[in-house]
Amino acid sequence: MVATDTIVLKTQGFTDVIDITERVTNIAGRSGIQNGLVTVFCTGSTGGITTIEFESGVINDLKKAIEKIAPSGISYEHDKRWGDGNGFSHVRAALMKPSLTIPLVKSKLALGTWQQIVFIDFDNRGRDRKVVVQVMGE
Repeated sequence: MVATDTIVLKTQGFTDVIDITERVTNIAGRSGIQNGLVTVFCTGSTGGITTIEFESGVINDLKKAIEKIAPSGISYEHDKRWGDGNGFSHVRAALMKPSLTIPLVKSKLALGTWQQIVFIDFDNRGRDRKVVVQVMGE
């Protein structure tokens, strides 16, 4: 069986980190599926999905690390071509990846005690985002 739903987010951009764990958990619960996989997929090209401990220290450390890996204040080829100034956001999203798959065991997401599912918007402005959640199993 497969069940699909969408989460709609309004973001602020600039590495905006949004905890979507509860919404994904609710979608998995409504699916009626007991055991399988939950895939969470960001449809935008400048966003990413991952799990972290959703705590201010971890979030700030992650933002600093991402800025070191793909700095926002340098020139990117994408910017030269399109002139939109968000080349850094595309590089960050490519490194983070747009999706995450989580086992569903006895109707519960197999997340660790301190793991939350987060959407990260790397763009240089706020956006309306869609995250597709697909639950597959029995």
